[in-house]
Amino acid sequence: MAKLFAGLYDTLMGPLEKRWIARIRKKIVSDLEGKVLEIGTGTGANFPYYSSQKVFSIDSVEPNPHMLEQAKQKARDLKVPVAFHQGVAESLPFKDGEFDTVVATLVLCSVNDPQQVFKELRRVCKKGGRIVMFEHVRTESASLAALQDALTPAWKRLCDGCHLNRDTGRYMRESGIIVLEEKKYLKGVFVEFEGINPE
Repeated sequence: MAKLFAGLYDTLMGPLEKRWIARIRKKIVSDLEGKVLEIGTGTGANFPYYSSQKVFSIDSVEPNPHMLEQAKQKARDLKVPVAFHQGVAESLPFKDGEFDTVVATLVLCSVNDPQQVFKELRRVCKKGGRIVMFEHVRTESASLAALQDALTPAWKRLCDGCHLNRDTGRYMRESGIIVLEEKKYLKGVFVEFEGINPE
């Protein structure tokens, strides 16, 4: 299933990417600075938007080996050095405070333990560093949330563990990350988070 999902991902996401997600990626990623950690890189959709003037290096973590291979192909033309790591965000192979910035886009829906992920992100991000995310989450609309709950069991099996109803913003706040900005799209189904790892 992981290989099939990786092979179909760009095709299935293509219309949404062209319509508006690519603009969100560009808005978020083009402003990142320093040594960057990207978790859940997927097929490398963020890579075109990194600034070679602002970003020194990127460490990319992705559990799906088939997606990781696609990401490596997309990184060939980058002017920023990228180191690839196959693994999960719950156990990151990095030192404490190693990164200036951490970014995740459409990732937290599919991790096994979001609380542990945020614990790891805080650990590897330097104090005062940025933690930036764009995620689809459980909406505040009761009717839409009920639909998300109903669809999630089947959706997880079809889409490589993706939860439609995950309350990522709550996990982020409970971890101690200071959320500076939260911008919602499509009735709060998609949310852009800007956070700081506190001193």
